[in-house]
Amino acid sequence: MKGRLGFLVKTFLWTVMVFIIAKVGFMLSCGHDYSYSFGDIVDVSVHGLSLDLSTALYLLIFPLLVVLVSYLWQGKVIIRILQGYFLLISIAFALAFVADASLYPFWGFKLDASCLQYLDSPDEAMASVSVGYLVVRFILLVVISAAIFYPYHFITSRKPFTPRPHFLSILLFLLFIPVFIVGIRGGTGESTTNIGQVYYSQNQFLNQSAVNPIFNFFYSMSHTLGDIGQYQVMSEEECKKWTSNVYTTESIDNDTLLKTTRPNILVILMESTGEEQQKAMPYLQQLKSEGIYFSNCYGNSWRTDRGTICAYSGYPSFPSVSVMKMPQKSNSLPSIASSLQAAGYSTSFLYGGDINFTNMRSYLLATGWEHLYSMDDFTSEEQETSAWGVRDDITFKRLFDHLTGKAEASDTSRFLWGFSTLSSHEPWDVPIRKYDDEVLNAFAYLDQCLQNFIEPLKQTPVWNDLLIIMLADHGLNYRDINQTKPVERNHIPLLWIGGAVKEPRRIDTICNQSDLAATLLGQLRISHDAFTFSRDVLSASYTYPTAVHNYNNAQLMIDSTGYILYDFDARKLTMCRSTDSLRLVSVNKAIMQLTTKDLKER
Repeated sequence: MKGRLGFLVKTFLWTVMVFIIAKVGFMLSCGHDYSYSFGDIVDVSVHGLSLDLSTALYLLIFPLLVVLVSYLWQGKVIIRILQGYFLLISIAFALAFVADASLYPFWGFKLDASCLQYLDSPDEAMASVSVGYLVVRFILLVVISAAIFYPYHFITSRKPFTPRPHFLSILLFLLFIPVFIVGIRGGTGESTTNIGQVYYSQNQFLNQSAVNPIFNFFYSMSHTLGDIGQYQVMSEEECKKWTSNVYTTESIDNDTLLKTTRPNILVILMESTGEEQQKAMPYLQQLKSEGIYFSNCYGNSWRTDRGTICAYSGYPSFPSVSVMKMPQKSNSLPSIASSLQAAGYSTSFLYGGDINFTNMRSYLLATGWEHLYSMDDFTSEEQETSAWGVRDDITFKRLFDHLTGKAEASDTSRFLWGFSTLSSHEPWDVPIRKYDDEVLNAFAYLDQCLQNFIEPLKQTPVWNDLLIIMLADHGLNYRDINQTKPVERNHIPLLWIGGAVKEPRRIDTICNQSDLAATLLGQLRISHDAFTFSRDVLSASYTYPTAVHNYNNAQLMIDSTGYILYDFDARKLTMCRSTDSLRLVSVNKAIMQLTTKDLKER
């Protein structure tokens, strides 16, 4: 038992050590153009450790199985099998480390599955490097492989599998399996191991240095755009023709809704709050008469991670992939935060859940959010008030304290706050009981939280220059409101209130949540040219109001003629409530072709 256990522990520890050494090597070889200190190297190693541990456990699965087999059968073959395995992974490690450090200066992001697309054209891939460059990399590959393999060989050759153990030892080893599973997924919480959990800095080089390239490679394979050939159905010229009046990004003679072009701004992204759920939210309905209500806004997608990017980056969603789970893509996006940061705003974000979930941390840090607050900034007792983290009434209270403290600290500084609620989500565990229906009850609780936050805020100095933007991250399947009724299901609120609002208005123009970025920046007279797929819906250039929503390889499109739902797997309409459906199908396909091409090339 001790010999076998010692073998697994030593193997695990050496694997983790290899990953840490590789991080240091990566920073030394790729950090010439970046400023960092010895303390940063330590921080990178510490923050990246969670991914290293998880990856090491993945790679220990095969040795564990061999150890179990050794209980029934011993001999030199067992040793040779293990040494063969360790030789393969040593070469794989060396290849990954060398490729990662070699490609990073060219690509600017960590090794991922996108490198596989060059395997079918190696001549083109090699054209940009010299023979000497390749020779040096080959030598490094051999030397690093040997350096990694030798300790594995030494550990394995110590004959750890004798004598034969008794039944209790076998049972104890079997009990290790649940430990492996928990370790690999990163714990027992809602969030599983992902790239974003190691991000900790505004310096993207430090964040990327902390990422384990082995983990990143395999992770990216499960979160790629896949074959976009199914969306490339027309020529580029035809695609441009159909979309020429869809994505008009400039602001021309746009209506003015605000008293100032430099308000303080709070964006509240309300979890799952479709229009249907607002029947249980009388206070939110009241606010619609006090502010600017965009009555025909639709969610781009059906998940928080996707809706978050749509709202803050003005970027479209996609049927089968989450852009937030693809850091090399999401980190390159524009965002409201980065645009306002450049205009002198401080930027902060608060979420009561696990901010590592779906790589949220990496996206936020990479796109201009300076200060992040999450469940880790609350007490352990507060963290357990909801299945997803800290309950909304607690986070709203913390947000109130931040906003009013900011106002008292400085009258001249401008701020942007982002805030995502979480309690209006399964399992609907909220501390009030207004309705027997648990779903409606959860939204009544959210409504109560909004009222308890906004009404006192109106009595503070911060209200005078404040613009609060409230919108949902996505809609919700509720009773008969589901994807069979896509328009109703994805109809979400978009509401602007606060002392910075000039007067109450109702705007009935069809739009998407992804249009928030251009519309807001247009009001602030800040350029939004980088937001290719976000439209200023108050601009004279917005001549063709449309909205799209996609899921499961299907995309809904809405315009003044009605709506259609096109299934890209079936290659046909599955719903049609438009008086001009043939044109809508062409525009819908062109939009998908244009947006997926942009994502592929980004």
